[in-house]
Amino acid sequence: MLGAMVAAGIGNIRTSSSSPARQHHPATSKDLHEIDDMKPQKQAEALLEMAVGHSDGAVDQISYRSGWWRGQIQWNPQIASLSAAALNSNDLRVRQSGVEVELAAYGLAKNSASLDYLVRTAESPDHQQKIWALWALGLMGNRGVETARVVEILSSHLQDSDVDSRRWAVEGMALTGSDSTIQPLLNVMHDDASPLVRERAACSLAESGLFTPEQRMAAVPQLLNYTDDAALDAQTHRWAFQALSDITHQHLPNDSAAWRTWYQSVKSE
Repeated sequence: MLGAMVAAGIGNIRTSSSSPARQHHPATSKDLHEIDDMKPQKQAEALLEMAVGHSDGAVDQISYRSGWWRGQIQWNPQIASLSAAALNSNDLRVRQSGVEVELAAYGLAKNSASLDYLVRTAESPDHQQKIWALWALGLMGNRGVETARVVEILSSHLQDSDVDSRRWAVEGMALTGSDSTIQPLLNVMHDDASPLVRERAACSLAESGLFTPEQRMAAVPQLLNYTDDAALDAQTHRWAFQALSDITHQHLPNDSAAWRTWYQSVKSE
């Protein structure tokens, strides 16, 4: 399962904040008829590829079929590659489609029994199983399965002594897309001892995970404070500037005063 998570993970914070214009390609009745004739594995692959390509109707088809796919599709290199592309999409609905396909490929029903299984697995001594569960908990939380409980569990793993566990707890929290994770992620970015974990928290706030633009904007005031916080090192200052650029699509110098002037001008509009 670890390979699945790595394949699906979002890139680092240095990816471009500008996105190409989306081109929508409507799915024809012929396309959908052909998909009906496919086996479930090929259906999932074809529809996820269509969703990544912004074919109208593909996202809705995934939502409609994903529950039926559970137990009939498997994680493979094609699903891994398409899930990674979906979770990097500039369209939040496409990212959510990637979540649906991942859960189906993992054989996880969107219910409390599956969630209980993941909670137990997140305590496993098997390291790879543990961090897979932290990732999958985020997927479940995003789909509305006891989201508050998921956030509470992932938050508890932010205190783990193991750096890798904290990193994947951060990734899972970003996947939930919950308002309640913004402040904990800001706290991690400021306080975690590991540069890797701090960077992943910054990236989660900036562009990875499943937050809306409005949720990301809620982090801006604190990120502004981080740009010249004397308690933070120079690298974390740079991550704060990069996150601000990714969230706001403004291309200002790494200068705290310039960013504060811009932000005040936006607030006064």
